[in-house]
Amino acid sequence: MWGIVLSIIMAIIIGLIGDALAGHEMPGGVAGSMIAGFVGAWLGVTLLGSWGPVIGDFAVIPAILGTALFVFLLGLVSRLLRRAT
Repeated sequence: MWGIVLSIIMAIIIGLIGDALAGHEMPGGVAGSMIAGFVGAWLGVTLLGSWGPVIGDFAVIPAILGTALFVFLLGLVSRLLRRAT
């Protein structure tokens, strides 16, 4: 039970940090940051491997970098879709 709670808290924190690094406003508030944190953690570990401190089953540094990349790409796609319409 506590593992799930810790994972959700870490996803939210990582999502907020990644959003701040990318310089974009993540839609959805806390829920959007949590989703970005989970997706970014998966993306970061897939691209960079699992290294650095691990908290709540998240390799923190690759997760933050992956989240920043995910938020940046999401903002880029959003701008392209707004321009196309």
